[in-house]
Amino acid sequence: MKIVILDGYTENPGDLSWEGFEKLGDLTVYDRTPAEKIIERIQDAEAVITNKTPIGAEIFAACPSIKYVGVLATGYNVVDVTEARDRGIVVANIPTYGTTAVAQMTFALLFEVCHHVGAHSMAVKNGDWSNNIDWCFWNYPLIELAGKTMGIIGFGRIGQAVGKIAMAFGMKVLAYDEFQNEEGRKIGEYVSLDRLLSESDVISLHCPLLPSTQGIINKSNIDKMKGGVIILNTSRGPLIVEKDLAKALQSKKVYAAACDVVSTEPILEDNPLLGCYNSILTPHIAWAPKESRQRLMDIAVEDLKAFKDGKPINVVNP
Repeated sequence: MKIVILDGYTENPGDLSWEGFEKLGDLTVYDRTPAEKIIERIQDAEAVITNKTPIGAEIFAACPSIKYVGVLATGYNVVDVTEARDRGIVVANIPTYGTTAVAQMTFALLFEVCHHVGAHSMAVKNGDWSNNIDWCFWNYPLIELAGKTMGIIGFGRIGQAVGKIAMAFGMKVLAYDEFQNEEGRKIGEYVSLDRLLSESDVISLHCPLLPSTQGIINKSNIDKMKGGVIILNTSRGPLIVEKDLAKALQSKKVYAAACDVVSTEPILEDNPLLGCYNSILTPHIAWAPKESRQRLMDIAVEDLKAFKDGKPINVVNP
């Protein structure tokens, strides 16, 4: 089997091994593939592995040898799955590799809002503590989480992992999800979206991007929130109407927003959140600890191995 990885650098910038794939066939790895090179590179491939390089109907039409597409991510919108299904091509994704990493990053963002550790460390190194007349100082308000309410929109694996951490810090957990389960009820209280918006001190987004969730953080819903709410997004950028959030940050209706994802990535220079002093923005790294990427790699290899064995798993276009 000829296997081509189109954009392997983000998953493996050199600290992991492609050995698992090498054992399954004749492997070629490209760090990145520009659009004009896609067909040339996969024209005779049977298995194609992609992260963000798009594979649409025209690609499938030009590359009839493709039998399998593996997506190095949970989201698979870069692949025309309907066209693939019509052509009998299996498309598989990686559904569960990043739960603990994303939950950890969610709280890293929240702790930065609450304590501004980086800014205080820099102040110390700049001499502000040495030259301070008091024995301590702080340049930002400091926030304690115990007793506050965290509202989690999307209460699947990651949302529930975040809820468990919130509980450990003494927070009350409210959850909004169309699909409720007993495991979730052990962690938080399922409530309506309006109640979650009105009662939460912190709102964290962990839902998929669907027509029903796109722009769920918008002016109308922000108006329903408590004054001084904190908003976190480690899910998908388009869940937020960024111009509405920017206005709420500027008016201080929203105390702070911390986002690892934005509507267009890489972020555009005119993104309105860039101009907000009370926004924290990170470059879509919640998924990226080495341990998490190793799990992704292992699952991707197992996906392809299962396909070769005639028992495909994690198929998104059955």
